[in-house]
Amino acid sequence: MNSQIKKGLGRGLSSLIGETKVETNTNKLSLSDIVPNKYQPRKIFDEENLDDLTKSIKERGVIQPIIVRKSDSNNEKYEIIAGERRWLAARKAGLHDIPVVVTEADDLKSLEFAIVENVQRHDLNPLEEAQGYKKLIDDFSYDQEKVSKFIGKSRSYITNSLRLLNLPQEVLSLIENREISAGHAKVLVGLENASFIAKKIVEKKLSVRQAENFVKIFKKTSQKIKHKNDPNIKSLETIIEDKIGLKVKIKNNKKNKGTITFEYHDIDQLNKIIDVIKSNY
Repeated sequence: MNSQIKKGLGRGLSSLIGETKVETNTNKLSLSDIVPNKYQPRKIFDEENLDDLTKSIKERGVIQPIIVRKSDSNNEKYEIIAGERRWLAARKAGLHDIPVVVTEADDLKSLEFAIVENVQRHDLNPLEEAQGYKKLIDDFSYDQEKVSKFIGKSRSYITNSLRLLNLPQEVLSLIENREISAGHAKVLVGLENASFIAKKIVEKKLSVRQAENFVKIFKKTSQKIKHKNDPNIKSLETIIEDKIGLKVKIKNNKKNKGTITFEYHDIDQLNKIIDVIKSNY
């Protein structure tokens, strides 16, 4: 596989096709005999672009064949590897069949095809792109360096892309619906108030630069508030954090009432907090 991942995106689909067994002739298959790619990273298809493609297909037909493989779940069906948008538009145009190139490809190759095609055409929103890279890592034992070489982008680009998946769900929905851009999303990564900032970006139609400045103002304000905190409370937070290794926030009012918050990032850290409480009470 090492010889096949040198410059994935730079090589393009034709190189990927060259690495697999392909029938030399372009065939035609009934649209009903074709099923979508289960590894398709793109979840949202732009309706306007799809309508434009449908009109074009009505006038000229499908000029570029789609790439398919035999379905591993149904021997009578073929699964799309690349060209799902053309297949959808052909259905909308009322066609009965579509030109195809049949190739032998395993699940990994199918995912590679789908990612390369979509990234080359800029068809993926930032979230879909990150999820595609994560699937290569989680399901096919890629690491970030290997993804970087395959896609033809820098390691830092892949790292920043994957970091988007740590954002709150409501922010991810805004990215998915293209209400905020990849640039906006990068500004939000790691912020405790990411959801609030994201809403302000949409509400005030902030550019990426304006969003960056907005975040800076919040950070300065937050730092001023921290300086006003009771030093004794801050000292207690530090002592507890050193003891259990987790971030702790103590809020105490003038009547000495308040809350203690423990921040955890996975089930193991949650269990650690519970064990500490159980062992002492």
